[in-house]
Amino acid sequence: MSMKMTYKTVAKKTRMFSQLVMFSHTLFSLPFAIISMVWAAGGWPSWHMMIWGLIALVGARNGANAFNRLVDQTFDGKNPRTAHRHLPQRLLQSKEVVIFVIVNYAIFIVAAGMLNTLCLVLSPVAIVLVSTYSYAKRFTWLAHLYLGFTIASAPIGAWFAVTGHIAFTPFVIGTVVMLWIAGFDIIYGTQDIEFDRKEGLWSIPSYFGLQNALWIARGLHFIMVLLLLFLYFYRDLGWLYLVGIGIASLLLLLEHNIIKPSNRRLMHLASYNLNQVISMTILFFTVFDYFLLVR
Repeated sequence: MSMKMTYKTVAKKTRMFSQLVMFSHTLFSLPFAIISMVWAAGGWPSWHMMIWGLIALVGARNGANAFNRLVDQTFDGKNPRTAHRHLPQRLLQSKEVVIFVIVNYAIFIVAAGMLNTLCLVLSPVAIVLVSTYSYAKRFTWLAHLYLGFTIASAPIGAWFAVTGHIAFTPFVIGTVVMLWIAGFDIIYGTQDIEFDRKEGLWSIPSYFGLQNALWIARGLHFIMVLLLLFLYFYRDLGWLYLVGIGIASLLLLLEHNIIKPSNRRLMHLASYNLNQVISMTILFFTVFDYFLLVR
């Protein structure tokens, strides 16, 4: 009975930590990291590279998201949209989340060291970058781009993991990710315009207003698509890649056409669900294109 209760407790805590860091959102960065690794390796990287790269990505992402929840727990508690989260509701204690952050950042550093020296040396820099995002919204409406910038470290780091050196392509992929993330984070942020203004938090929707913010999001996603097309010519890719980009572009258009800040279900669909499909679409078509047409 005791073992059964212990198992249930561990399972419950694991589920709550997974919800805390929104683990399913790994699908935003992981597909682009895989693309970066495949292109860098000229095929599938070794199992050693794939496994430790994935561990590094998950460790950094979990640590950063949990740290963000710690830093924002006061605001989360005040905002009706987020008051149900684990820390405001005391479903998890701050000290538990602190330990979770430390463990995940330690996992990230170890995994970076298992990849190569460059990744190990840059790992503290990556931790500082992904952690400082949590404070950006207190000072600048560019916080959305900073969030995208931190997540863009995944494909850039993936390239470094495979090659051990800096190159142009991963920074283009990283810029694609940055613009994409910033665009749908702006969309998501339109739900909190009044709250952000009341609490003195900075965001593009609260600073520029709803309609201007939506136009800025459209502009960022338009540039993102242009950069994806640039990669088609720069890397001499095949028609399957173009099909994937075409489908992703149509999904982006759908995303921008269903935005309704007062409808939480539609906003979740526009900001999260559709974008998970977009990233997986780009991944599958890019990988199939590479192995069937390009390589």
